[in-house]
Order: sequence, then structure tokens, then C-alpha cells
Amino acid sequence: MTASPLTLTTPAEHPFAPFVRILGKGKRGARDMTQEEAREAMGMLLDGKVEDTQLGAFLMLLRHKEENATELAGFTEAVRARLDAPQIAVDLDWPSYAGKKRHLPWFLLAAKCLAGHGVRILIHGGGAHTAGRLYSEQFLELLQIPLCRDWQAVSRALDEQHLAFSPLGDWMPQLQRMIDLRNTLGLRSPIHSLARILNPLKARCGLQSIFHPGYQEAHREASRLLGDTAIVVKGEGGEIEINPDARNHLFGTRNGESWDAEWPALSALRHVKPDRLEPQHLLAFWRGQVEDEYAQQAVLSTMALALVGLGADREQAFAQAEEYWQTRNQSI
Repeated sequence: MTASPLTLTTPAEHPFAPFVRILGKGKRGARDMTQEEAREAMGMLLDGKVEDTQLGAFLMLLRHKEENATELAGFTEAVRARLDAPQIAVDLDWPSYAGKKRHLPWFLLAAKCLAGHGVRILIHGGGAHTAGRLYSEQFLELLQIPLCRDWQAVSRALDEQHLAFSPLGDWMPQLQRMIDLRNTLGLRSPIHSLARILNPLKARCGLQSIFHPGYQEAHREASRLLGDTAIVVKGEGGEIEINPDARNHLFGTRNGESWDAEWPALSALRHVKPDRLEPQHLLAFWRGQVEDEYAQQAVLSTMALALVGLGADREQAFAQAEEYWQTRNQSI
């Protein structure tokens, strides 16, 4: 009896495999993605057209290579193309994804004070992904910042209070899932960086805090490629908050042109880091019940940063920030 011949079938390559190959083909074969490739790859990730193994491989290969401006711009284009967001007027896009561990989130008081004077601010964040940090979401009730679970609520809060907090998971759950892989993969992925550049409602200015040196320029260039107005800083703890004890470099882009500014430290001596972070201290400072030099400098300079993003020069911005703070509504 003659055995029948063995039939071999070569499986078709998965459509996402080429993007993994671009990043992982060894020292000589790997390369950066073009903006179009990055847009297509992120589109497949957002549309659920990849395997979990491909997702993990892609994120970690990109992390190892380090994402560049062109890739960030392409990723952002893919996200924006899938946002089901109405036209809502926003002055400042304020991403908050890092959490604080050395100081309280004084930037929230800066945003609240600006909003009290008519500046429309959207804050968005990605939840508590790293142990030992305090996240903006934990302070919303204390500071009476509206938590908005859909775009209609965002629009209403901006009209009524000029301030809204919107969780990333509500409007782009696929990205939130990627951020949540941090404890599975053992490393933060480039999605933590991408979230800061999204500017989902196309605010007049996007503020970004990128802690690790070298990435600030990439984010500024990505915003320029997207046609956005933006300021990127190395914020305190990774949040959009000026550290008054350090020099601060501003990486800006407006009307397709890049600009830089150097702000000197506001304090001659470094302040002593608090032993514990007490949320009630934030509230007491807002109400004028306690004095805190570090907090005062951090809040005013962060407000000034935002006002520079909206077109003021440094001197005007600090003067206006001081005026806003002195005339804030202290009741919460």
C-alpha cells in the first residue's frame, strides 16, 4: 500500500507582523517607522487587529529603540482619527499621567485658579499604574474638580466651571489597557509618553511634562508635525508643575516654529522635601489657612507657564498669575 504524500501548508503572515519586524530585525535591520507606518500600526492596535503577543512585543521593542517624533505624530494621528469627540472649546490640554511622590500635586491648584478666571482646561489621566504615587484622580473630590465620564459632561463642566477631568479609559480604552500592562511587562511602555501629546479636543495649547532628558525635544517636534501649539517641560515628578528649586527649560512650538526659553530657579536654596504628603495641606493652602513658600512658588510659576502657552510673555504671565492667585475664590 502506497502512503499518500504529505501536504504542507505555509500559514499566511499576520498583517501586523511587518511592524514588529521593522522594530526587531536586529542591530542592522531594525529601523524607525515612518509617520505613515506608525499611524497604520497604531490604528491596528486600536482596532483590536493584533494578537496579545504582538502587542507586548511591539511595545517593548519600541521602548528599547525609543520612540521618535515622527512615530509619536503618526500614533497621535491614528488616535485622533478614532475619537468620537464633538467640537468643544478648550484653552489648555493638561495631561496628568505620572503621579506625585515627592511633593503634593500643586499643579492642580494652578489649574483650578486659572479655571476660576475663565481659562478652559481639560485634564486627563490614566489611573494609578505605579505604587507609591498620588494621582490627580485621588484629589478630584477634595478640590471639587468635576469628574466627567463622557464628552457631554466635559462640555458641561467646561461651560460651568471651566475645568474638567476626563479618564483616558472612557474615551480611548485601548490605550488605557496598554498603560495597564506596565505591571505585566515590568516597564512603562511608550504609551505613557504618547498620552501626553494626544490633545484630544485640540486645545489652543497643549502642556506636556516629560521627565526623562532628551524626550522633550521629540515631543515638541511631534507637536509641531501635528500643527499643535505646545510647551514641553521636565515637570516636577513628571507632572506639569514647575519645580521652583531648579532651572526649567521650556520647549515650545507655535505656528509651525520651535522656540526655547530658560527659566531660572526661583529659590536660592532647595526646599526640604516634606516627610509625608497630606492632601488636606493642599486644601488648607488654597484657603489661605497655612503658608508654604514652595507651594506658592510652584503654583504661581506653573500658572505662568500655562499663560505663556496662551500667548503671554514671561513677565506678563507671572504678574497675571499673581493677580489671579490673590483674587481666587478660596471657598471649596
